[in-house]
Amino acid sequence: MKRILAMTFGATLAFAGATHAHGPVRLKLELDQKLNASPDEVWAAIGKFEDMGWHPAVASTEITGDGSVDQPEKSSRVLHLKADAGDPTISEVLSKIQPDKRCYSYRIEAVDVAVLPVTNYASTICVKDDGGKANVAWRAGFYRGFPNNEPPPDQNDEAAIKAVTAIYQAGLDALAERFGKAE
Repeated sequence: MKRILAMTFGATLAFAGATHAHGPVRLKLELDQKLNASPDEVWAAIGKFEDMGWHPAVASTEITGDGSVDQPEKSSRVLHLKADAGDPTISEVLSKIQPDKRCYSYRIEAVDVAVLPVTNYASTICVKDDGGKANVAWRAGFYRGFPNNEPPPDQNDEAAIKAVTAIYQAGLDALAERFGKAE
């Protein structure tokens, strides 16, 4: 079963009966996929921060550090994305890893908004046990690519949610193809 949850949170101010936007709001997204494999099998495939080879959009990963539980912030990676032109990259830092819970959290340190129209992006990917089957839950919080009011269409809230959803869905679809979807 797949679940998509996209929510926005923010504040607005009311002046004389009119509501005025107060800049961008934090967006949240969560996708999950139950797989026909054990949680340990799936964690073995995706649980290494230094290896994003399981995701179809990633051509290669450069790693600094070792993904250590003791000092996760000393691990960073540069994802080189598959593209027809150029070398689009996303630079990320590991913020927390919990192998016993099959989870790790990371944040984007640098990305061109033309590659991914988000800012202040933080994410967690976990593999949970769902009746002996793996349930991969991938969630994120982020802001749209354009920090001010009246963003261009390619950097608004909808574009940010659409882009992150596409990345997560491609990864979950690749895992479902590899392990099979569980009923």
